[in-house]
Amino acid sequence: QVQLVESGGGLVQPGGSLRLSCAASGSFISPYGMAWYRQAPGKPREVVAGITRADSTNYADSVKGRFTISRDNAKNTAYLQMNSLTPEDPAVYFCKLDVPGAWGQGTQVTVSS
Repeated sequence: QVQLVESGGGLVQPGGSLRLSCAASGSFISPYGMAWYRQAPGKPREVVAGITRADSTNYADSVKGRFTISRDNAKNTAYLQMNSLTPEDPAVYFCKLDVPGAWGQGTQVTVSS
């Protein structure tokens, strides 16, 4: 059974940066696409960025040009580099492997001055 563990969240000032990591165990990530989602209080979970097994990427319009998704298959880990964070970005960020039920537990991102 695959397990995903996110890390790297925290408190950052507006305009700052964070790098989230998603470490997988129980399965290799290389055959699968991966994605990052986020969920703010009172809002539905939304997809932020995705990366295919061929490293093709796509982004939500709200983060395009600011966030970068990547993967290191040798480390079995995916990343989300988040730059120019705004007060609209705070949420719990989750990673998802393109396998049924494969979600991480989430990591909190807070943007505040």
